[in-house]
Amino acid sequence: MVFDAYSRYYDLLYRDKDYAGEAAYVAAHLRRLSPSAAHILELGCGTGAHAEPFARAGFRVHGVDRSETMLARAAARKASLPAEIAARLSFGPGDARTVRTGEHYDAVISLFHVMSYQATDADLEAAFVTAAAHLRPGGLFLFDFWYGPAVLAQRPELRVKRLEDAAIRVTRIAEPALDEAAGTVDVHYDVFVEEKASGRIAELRETHRMRYLSLPELARLRDAAFVERASVAWMSEREPGPGDWAAMQVLART
Repeated sequence: MVFDAYSRYYDLLYRDKDYAGEAAYVAAHLRRLSPSAAHILELGCGTGAHAEPFARAGFRVHGVDRSETMLARAAARKASLPAEIAARLSFGPGDARTVRTGEHYDAVISLFHVMSYQATDADLEAAFVTAAAHLRPGGLFLFDFWYGPAVLAQRPELRVKRLEDAAIRVTRIAEPALDEAAGTVDVHYDVFVEEKASGRIAELRETHRMRYLSLPELARLRDAAFVERASVAWMSEREPGPGDWAAMQVLART
C-alpha cells in the first residue's frame, strides 16, 4: 500500500512542510464560508499532521486513512498532546472511496493531494460520494489537488531530497513518468535509509500514481449533491493558473 513501506520516515521527509500554516489557510476558508462549523472528517489523514493544528484551533477532527502504520503514528501523535487537545482528535481505518463512519459532519477535508491519488474517474466519483454522504446540508468539502494546466505547463521532473535526524539519513529520489493520455503521473520513488549507528542502508521502492485535474473535469466528476463555492490556487485567494501546481476547491452540500 502507498506509504506503508516508509511511513516510519514520513514525518522526517516532510518535516519542512508547513502543516500548521496549511491548516490555518483551510480553516480560514471554512470559518468564512461556514462560521458555525466545528466537527471535521479528514479523508486520508496520514500521521495526523494536519489534524493536530485543527484540533489546536478548536475543531473536533476524525481522521481516516488506509494505512495502518500511518494511523499508528497518528495515534502516537495524539498520545503526546495535552489532554484537552487530544480529546478533540480521533483516528480510524478507512478508504476515501468507501468509508462510512455513520456520522454527519460540518466539513470534510482531504489534504496533501489525497484526491489526486484517486487515479480513475470511478475512484474520484466514489470519493465525492463519500464526502457527500458524511456532510450535513450546507456542509463543506475542501480538498487540494494537482492542477492539470500547471502540471502540463511545468512538466514533472526528477527530484532528490536528503534529510537526516539524530538516528538516520534519508535520501529519496522521485522520478516521474507523465501519461498525458491518462491524465496521470507515475512517480517512482527510491528511498535509501541509513542508520547512523550501524551504517546499515535499507532501500525502499514504491510507485505513486497521481491524477492531475482541470476545473471542468472536477465539475464533471463531482457528486450532484455539491455546488462549487470556490476554486483557488493553493495557499492563495486567486484563481489557479499555469504556475500553480496545487489548487484547492471548496464545495457545498446541497
